[in-house]
Amino acid sequence: MDVYPTVKLRAVSPPFRSFVLVSREQIARNFRAVRAVVGPGVEVAGVVKADAYGHGALEVSRVLLAEGARWLAVSSVDEAVQLRCGGILEPRILVMGGFLDFETDAIVDHDLTPVVHSIDQLRQIDQLAAASGKAIRYHLKIDSGMGRLGTRASADEIVAALSATTRAELEGLMTHFASAADYTSAQTAEQLDYFHSVCRRLDAAGIRPTHLHTSSTIAIAYGRSEGWHTLVRAGHALYGYVSPARGEAPASALKVAPALTWKARLLAVKDLPEGALIGYGGTYRAPRPMRVGILGAGYADGIFHRLSNRGKVIAAGKLTPILGTISMDLTTIDLSHTTALGPGDEVTLLGGEGESSLDAQQIARVAGTISYNILCSISSRVRRVYI
Repeated sequence: MDVYPTVKLRAVSPPFRSFVLVSREQIARNFRAVRAVVGPGVEVAGVVKADAYGHGALEVSRVLLAEGARWLAVSSVDEAVQLRCGGILEPRILVMGGFLDFETDAIVDHDLTPVVHSIDQLRQIDQLAAASGKAIRYHLKIDSGMGRLGTRASADEIVAALSATTRAELEGLMTHFASAADYTSAQTAEQLDYFHSVCRRLDAAGIRPTHLHTSSTIAIAYGRSEGWHTLVRAGHALYGYVSPARGEAPASALKVAPALTWKARLLAVKDLPEGALIGYGGTYRAPRPMRVGILGAGYADGIFHRLSNRGKVIAAGKLTPILGTISMDLTTIDLSHTTALGPGDEVTLLGGEGESSLDAQQIARVAGTISYNILCSISSRVRRVYI
C-alpha cells in the first residue's frame, strides 16, 4: 500500500493546506537522460529508497517500469516488500542495506535480491537457498574504503568462501564511492583500484558475476565511466539533482531537472505595527509596519527549523523572507510586497513561480545541510499529488 495518501490530478489545484506536485514526465525524462549518458551497454537501476527521496516509491517505480527499467534499488527489505505488495512485481529489487535474521523469509517470499556485506552473511544466504530450495541471487558488496557496509575480507578469503557455497548465486559485485564529487581527492581512484583488484582475483578463480557496479548519480554525471561497468545506480538524478563537484571536475553530462514542487496555503494574512514581535521567543521584531502571512506548514511538515529568520519562500512570484521562529505546524512570511494573496492562496516552498525559483540545493545551503536531506524530510502529512 502507498506510504503516503496520494491524489492524481492534472489541472485542478488540490484541496490540501500543504502538498507536493510530482511530475511523472520529468522523472521519466531524467531517467532517459541517465540512460543516454551511460549508453545501451549499461543497465540503469532506479534507486527508490526512502520512498523515492520523498517523491513516492510506488508511483516513481511505475514510471520507471513504463520507461523500461528492469532494476530498482532500495535500502531495506521492508521497503522492497512494500513495493511488491503495492504491485511492483516484475523488476528485480536490489536491497542495498542487506538483511537481518528476521527478514530472510521475506527475501524468499518476495523474490528479492539482497546485498551481502560479510562472509558470514554469504554463508547465511547460501543456507537460506538450501533450506528454501530456491537459487537465491545476491550481490556481494566490497568495502573499498568508505568504512560503512561491505566486506573487508581479502580477495583470497572471498574466493574461499564462494568456493564453499553452492546453492546461492553470486550475481553481482559492488562497492560505493565516498568522494566521487571531490576531484581534489584521490579516494575514488583508490577505491576503484581496490575493487578492480578483487574482481581480477575472482576472475582468475573462475568467478565472474554477471554485474559489476560502483557508480551512482555523481559518478554518472561527471563521466567516471571506468566505474560504470555493467550497471549503475541512479538516485538523486532521477529526481532532478546532481551535487556540485569540488576541484577541477568536468562539466556534468547529465541534464536533469527537479520533478517536485512543494506548496503550502496561507491560513491568515494580517497587518502588524512597527515593533511587533513574531513567533516563539519573539525572535523577529518588525522594523516597520508589515503585512505577514501564516502558512499551514511548519517543521513537522519538513520546513527546517534552521530556516527560521533565514529562509525564503516564493509568494506572488517573488522571493520573500521567513519571519521569526518556524513552529511545528505554522510558518510566518513577509507579504509586505503584495496585496494579492489571502487565506487559502498558495505559496511555493520549493519550486518555481513567476521568475523566481527555489530548489533543494539552494534551500540546503541556507539550512546547513544537503539537498538529499531537504527532499527526504518532507513529511508524510504533506500530500503527494502526481501530475
